[in-house]
Amino acid sequence: MWTLSGFIDEISPDFTEQCRVAAGLGLRFAEIRSAWQVNILDLDPARLGVMKSTLAAHDLRVSSIGSPIGKIFIDEDFAPHLDRMRHAADVARFFDAPYVRIFSFFLRPGADPAAHRDEVIDRMRALARVAEDADLILLHENEKEIYGDVPARCLDVVRSVGSPHLRLAWDPANFVQVGVRPYTDGYAVLRPHVAYIQIKDALAGDGTVVPAGKGDGELDRTVRALHHDGFDGFFSLEPHLSAATATGGFSGEELFRTAWQAFTDLLTTQGIEYT
Repeated sequence: MWTLSGFIDEISPDFTEQCRVAAGLGLRFAEIRSAWQVNILDLDPARLGVMKSTLAAHDLRVSSIGSPIGKIFIDEDFAPHLDRMRHAADVARFFDAPYVRIFSFFLRPGADPAAHRDEVIDRMRALARVAEDADLILLHENEKEIYGDVPARCLDVVRSVGSPHLRLAWDPANFVQVGVRPYTDGYAVLRPHVAYIQIKDALAGDGTVVPAGKGDGELDRTVRALHHDGFDGFFSLEPHLSAATATGGFSGEELFRTAWQAFTDLLTTQGIEYT
């Protein structure tokens, strides 16, 4: 049985409202990225404590910390960012979260990815060592305009680092937005390394984000294949159906419900049970 989660800050800036709506949809896990319009890594201990008690009050646990680690340019100073990764590990332990979502660094416009490969791999190895020490698993998301935005470079990152503490988060919409057919071009090569699925779809023509199954993210084929493969993990709703904010995408309560309905309808059509 698959487990649904979601970036609940897409519901509302208010954390209590985030939890209320998520629990009302039957979610028992949440991916936490921001609250009160502040990134999770920038909240003080008191606010983190409020979040933890609010989650417990709504019978919610944390599937992953939706961190911004790796969302700096590859030529920016890494040392402060590595310290931020250590803080992210502390936050994950505080919430008993098994995963921390990360990225493989933005490239400047027009830059040749091959010219920055060695630095990317060195930095990703350093991040993975922090995860090893903390007994956490990092999830590399295929964000557009980072080094690992296409399947070949996602594979390069995870293979070159070679750590069981670095796995892949599969985001079909992000693949579509860089001209990749997610299932056709990426599933076979990346599936052995995929540990987490982010539910977001997009149109190939202009990159517009749409509910699951309504775009070119090949979600129906991917879901069938994952079910056939015996995948047993989290599916995290990340709708991005309204607007982008400083802390990430946003949908609002009604569009978040729309995203939940679209994906659960897709699962029901495929005869797949979820919780």
